Amino acid sequence: MSLSLIGLLTAVAALATISLPRQWRGWFVLVASVVLLYVFQPLLPIRFSGFVLPTAVLGLAIGGWWATQPPLVTAEDKRTLALVAALVLLLTLPRTLDPNYIFLANRPPALLMVLGWGTAVALPLGGLGWWLRQTRPHLLPPVLIAVLVGLFLLLKAEPSAELIARWWRRGTGQDPTLASSLDVAWLGYSYIAFRLIHTLRDAQSGQLPHLSLREYLTYVLFFPALVAGPIARAEQFTAELRALPDLDGRDPARWHEAGRRLALGLFQKFVLADSLALGLSLTEATAAQTQSTGWLWLLLYGYALRLFWDFSGYTHIALGLGLLLGLRLPENFRHPYAATNLTQFWQRWHITLSDWVRFYLFSPLSRALLRRQPRPSPTLIVLSTQLATMLAIGLWHGISWNFVVWGVWHGLGLFAHKKWGEWTRPWQARARQRPWLWRGAQAAGWFLTFHYVVLGWVWFAVEDTAVAVQILWRLVGVLGG
Repeated sequence: MSLSLIGLLTAVAALATISLPRQWRGWFVLVASVVLLYVFQPLLPIRFSGFVLPTAVLGLAIGGWWATQPPLVTAEDKRTLALVAALVLLLTLPRTLDPNYIFLANRPPALLMVLGWGTAVALPLGGLGWWLRQTRPHLLPPVLIAVLVGLFLLLKAEPSAELIARWWRRGTGQDPTLASSLDVAWLGYSYIAFRLIHTLRDAQSGQLPHLSLREYLTYVLFFPALVAGPIARAEQFTAELRALPDLDGRDPARWHEAGRRLALGLFQKFVLADSLALGLSLTEATAAQTQSTGWLWLLLYGYALRLFWDFSGYTHIALGLGLLLGLRLPENFRHPYAATNLTQFWQRWHITLSDWVRFYLFSPLSRALLRRQPRPSPTLIVLSTQLATMLAIGLWHGISWNFVVWGVWHGLGLFAHKKWGEWTRPWQARARQRPWLWRGAQAAGWFLTFHYVVLGWVWFAVEDTAVAVQILWRLVGVLGG
């Protein structure tokens, strides 16, 4: 999001909270989230793709609600469906009324084309969903999860994404030789997929509460958290949403906290992070231009701070916008670079992603290995689950070797920390009785943890694994000297 767009959204959110009738607040958040789903989508070179992808998100979200809720469709659900359909059609009107008028970055199709293709796609898919709901309802969640994961893998892997772009270009009469994986950059898809999978898995285990279609869509599409999280849990978010009619729109404490969050987020993102991006953080180019290993370390520290301030800044902005609208999102960062061990770091960095992976990957995999006969050794179980979890987080960022190595780096680090903690537990108990010794151990733990994490960021900063290895050797050379 640009600075001007954030300013506009802040003003609109504040005005809506103050001026709208209480019973309209929830509807306003839904309408804003649906419209901004299209507004946020960056300009894409394939004709109509910037309209098709957000519309596909709406279809997946409606399918997720259909798969997770009781079969009764209420009058409010029907009104919500009609409202969403009307909004999608209204977004095509600027093109219909004036072909030269641009409201969205991506020019939408004509109204009749949207109606025709929308009907052609929605009827068979809706019919299939209805049939599964009536005959094999237990299959709906796993089928949708498979679709979500499959789409994620296809879009994150560069060869398959480029193949999709080439096929799509042929279909729209554009040059397929110009196809690139960036042609299908689906804004916010990974966060949306995480929210949908969360609701589908909780529905399978009977833990998901009943959500109306309006509540479900607002949860999945909530615009402050669309681009960079955090990933709230459905039951927590819905409780906040249902309390909106009783919210005091002029509560000074909430306004103060929202303003503080927004100011901090804007400062972190647009002053600190963006300043470091101007040649003061590690990239392949800046590494090649730097001969001194000392300066290389400074560039790496700069990259670590830039990454944190960029991500933390967007999170503060999301929390601030959410508070202006009366919805409190969960914290996502809690001084991660102050952690004294790697496990603690992952309890403080991108907290909602770490929790999601623990709930839906680490814990189920651990239980499956514990039930297996013959049961693997505890050491093998810990190593397998830590590696699988961190590999999943790495591949979530992108399906390439640098993210694979980063995932293994952190998986092995977490495993080593756990084993070290087990081996040194008696010593730690004695050290706690001596404050000076324990403080020294904590300081050493912080130093090692911080630099282990920072060295791991090399795989983020540099996509070419051979270049990343060379940079690591240069950095280690400083320590060796």
